[in-house]
Amino acid sequence: MPEILIYTTKICPYCIMAKRLLDKKGVTYKEINVDAQLGLREEMMQKTKRRTVPQIYIGDFHVGGFDDLYALDQQKKLDILLGKA
Repeated sequence: MPEILIYTTKICPYCIMAKRLLDKKGVTYKEINVDAQLGLREEMMQKTKRRTVPQIYIGDFHVGGFDDLYALDQQKKLDILLGKA
């Protein structure tokens, strides 16, 4: 299974929904709260070229945010990316 990385903040409802979807899939992920330490949001922005959270990686593939993750799930492509298909 590929490593899953999710950039979040504490008060982001889309972050919560993304984590719930990943939990429902039974996968583990590394969460980086960009509010927890100075410079983490800037690190995320450099890597993703986006300012908003969540930002999700599955392996080297940048999924994007929750809407992108949900769309992959609806298209039956998320399980393939997660190595569950």
